Amino acid sequence: MRILVTNDDGVESPGIMALAVILHEAGHDVIVVAPTGERSGSSAAIGPLHRNTSIPVVEHAWETAAGIAVLAIDAPPATAVYGACLGGFGPIPDLVASGVNPGANTGHLVLHSGTVGAALTAAGLGVPGLAVSVKSPAGWDSTEADEYEWETAARFALAAVPWVTERSIPPRVLNLNAPNRPFHEVLGVREARLAPYGTVWAASADHNDGELLLDFRGNDVVPEPDTDLAVLAAGYCSVTPLPVLEQAPFDGVAESLLGELPVARSSNREIKP
Repeated sequence: MRILVTNDDGVESPGIMALAVILHEAGHDVIVVAPTGERSGSSAAIGPLHRNTSIPVVEHAWETAAGIAVLAIDAPPATAVYGACLGGFGPIPDLVASGVNPGANTGHLVLHSGTVGAALTAAGLGVPGLAVSVKSPAGWDSTEADEYEWETAARFALAAVPWVTERSIPPRVLNLNAPNRPFHEVLGVREARLAPYGTVWAASADHNDGELLLDFRGNDVVPEPDTDLAVLAAGYCSVTPLPVLEQAPFDGVAESLLGELPVARSSNREIKP
């Protein structure tokens, strides 16, 4: 299987190396296309793309991972996904695997995560996506790379590949969060819903003298037991399928808008072939 591996932490992140290596060693045809540097929080952004405008891409080499083609792109991870899924880096991938991200992507954080955004972008282009993260060892913002159990998350990611790629229409997207502990200490895998807003972060904003200060910190809210945040905290690997192309119910939206307009207009229900 051809797999594009990307991330939002940069091409030299130990997390992306762990993910690419385990997929490569399992026999998959792996190509890495990842940002040149930090792009966290970029969601599914692709940057200002214009016709006939090029994006710098350079070949990269990992000393500890021979045999894997690695490219560094000066753009967010979703741009790398676009390039690959449109055939810009050879055969179109069968799967986009994004991560391993240092720090969990749970609850409402999936809206902002470049790791998750890359997987969602893949599905929008008809390719299954897998977003992989590992819980931070000391709060949500630890920066010490050697404190993360990268291999644990990578092993769960490898095990998730068959499920993610089993169905192609619509493409599946799986958000996977692994606890930060050795693989043999993980209690298992549990399906979980996204934790609601307010349980992941305590956030505040202050605008003063032309500057906006956003402050994010952990809180003591106890998450409901079936949420990804609770499952992860309990020592399990949490897995959450994310909808992308499924049609949500209209629930009378056209009629609702018509009721608010000052001039009566016809509903789309009256259109006849």
